[in-house]
Amino acid sequence: MAQKLQSRAQPHTRRYAKFVLLSSLYVSQFIPSAFFFRALPIFMRQQGVSLQAIGLLGLLTLPWMLKFLWAPLVDLYGFRRWGHYKSWILITQSLLVLTLMIGSLINIADHTTVLFSGVFLVVTLAATQDIATDALAVGLLAPSERGWGNGIQSAGRSVGGILGGGVLLLLLNQVGWNASLRILAGGVLLALLPLLGYQEGSSIHSETSTKRDRATYRLAKRASPPPDYVSTLLSFWRRPGVWGWLFFILVYVTGSSMAATMFRPLLVDVGLSMSDIGWMTGIVGSSAAILGSLLAGGLIQPLGRRRALIIFGGLQAVAVAALILPAIGFTHIAVLYAVSSGELFARSLSTTALFTVMMDKSRKETAGSDYTLQSSVYMIGHHVGIPAFSGYIASAVGYTGVFAIGFFMCLVSVWMVTKILQRPA
Repeated sequence: MAQKLQSRAQPHTRRYAKFVLLSSLYVSQFIPSAFFFRALPIFMRQQGVSLQAIGLLGLLTLPWMLKFLWAPLVDLYGFRRWGHYKSWILITQSLLVLTLMIGSLINIADHTTVLFSGVFLVVTLAATQDIATDALAVGLLAPSERGWGNGIQSAGRSVGGILGGGVLLLLLNQVGWNASLRILAGGVLLALLPLLGYQEGSSIHSETSTKRDRATYRLAKRASPPPDYVSTLLSFWRRPGVWGWLFFILVYVTGSSMAATMFRPLLVDVGLSMSDIGWMTGIVGSSAAILGSLLAGGLIQPLGRRRALIIFGGLQAVAVAALILPAIGFTHIAVLYAVSSGELFARSLSTTALFTVMMDKSRKETAGSDYTLQSSVYMIGHHVGIPAFSGYIASAVGYTGVFAIGFFMCLVSVWMVTKILQRPA
């Protein structure tokens, strides 16, 4: 009886350890980005840095969009002794800590160029860590666990946003630049602790594989030529239906992203202060996003991927449509909190479902390249595509027009789910 109870407990223990590991890694990679892109512009302006220089910070997000270019290197090379993807995470996290400690010695008002170079390096290291973490998650999570795993990923983004863009901003005001960066470096270093106890292994060496499986794998590996950078980079593009899937990712994220991009300026126009907006979107809104991510993580497996994308995409469309309320004059603070939190909650639901299917479409042997290419397309749709021109659209058709277009695109993306993904057998 004791052995049976122990055998039942072990899978739950292993699952818990996986989720703790992924939580620490996803939170740690988004804290620096949230700090630099949310808190830093405010602090730079207080130090007298020009608006032109502050505006250039947006260009430093390029590594997140172009990381698919070096993702094959993460798949192809690594230290077996430490663990293939584990070694990449250890190296990038350590270099990130070192960069932050050096940055804590810089007076940003006098060394803007050095600051920008440091931020670019931080973003590049965080993006590379993200490649390795996503690849690690693909191999680590069973298909039935990927809903929860991606819920943790999405929640990690939100927690990182709260810590980096909220808590550290408050600390920055109290303790200054140098101490804030040292605290940030300590937090990133602390996140490595769960990783140190993790032993990475190939899926072919998992407990469920047999000796015959492992022998077959070794023979096949010897018979096949080793992959190179170009073939690894292009292999995902050559898969059937990939162009339609990548276009779907763009459409699925564009409607909500363009609406969210214009919602913050609307809050300013209706008279909210920076503090009000910070609480509404940064604290309450991010908390709603965390709840949405975790709820989606628990619902994706019982609903199924296709149904989850449809239902969550439909809720996302409703949430975007609700943003029209303050645009037409319903500006009571309760309405603003409700539509803001609702949009972030629904976007977390849909994003978690999307990330789960992206993980399903990633092969374990090239997980870093496959997943990173899809996430780069996601980032382009989120920041660079139509959302980048949402300000021009708002100038032409107003906030109401932007939110109406976003609502329509959300509906189109729900219809596309029915065409892109097959019904489960």
